Amino acid sequence: MAEKFVLATHNPKKLEELRDILSGLGVEVVNPAGVGVDIEVEETGTTFAENAMLKAQAISAAAKLPAIADDSGLCVDALNGGPGVYSARYGGEGLDDRARCMLLLNNMRGQTTRAAHFACAIACVFPDGETLTAEGRCDGAISFAPIGTGGFGYDPVFLVPDKGKTFGQLTPEEKHAISHRGKALKEFAEKLAAKLGG
Repeated sequence: MAEKFVLATHNPKKLEELRDILSGLGVEVVNPAGVGVDIEVEETGTTFAENAMLKAQAISAAAKLPAIADDSGLCVDALNGGPGVYSARYGGEGLDDRARCMLLLNNMRGQTTRAAHFACAIACVFPDGETLTAEGRCDGAISFAPIGTGGFGYDPVFLVPDKGKTFGQLTPEEKHAISHRGKALKEFAEKLAAKLGG
């Protein structure tokens, strides 16, 4: 029987992405609602790794199951690394992904330095307190306008120079292969496979 892990997110696209990547390990990934857990974890950490760990610890304790959490965001050189850990809350409540992208492009107006990177930290907490962590990074640049309709978040404005496309133009498979989350999940999947097989 597949071991059940709770993914600390309400984002269906993130759940789908994780299921795709971890399916080969015989792991069943469910959202908190799937195991009757409904808690909001305040992201008070100053780094992606701290926020991921806070979420994983809270969900694991509530569900009495292993919990996986990720925290990721966009770090733009010209904005001193912003929006960073505030990526999902950039511009305040009430903005959707498109509005956040437009705000970012507005704040980048006149900037010649377009360098940016996506960062992702993953934390997994087991009921016995054991933890696994992984991190990933994808370097790129901010486009001058949104391009593509794929992905979510800042994907339409994150340009991958090697591909000459934004994340929003890549297929899910192309994105997984190079994305910050894809890299972090690959490292995490290897550590988890070693643990489960060990």
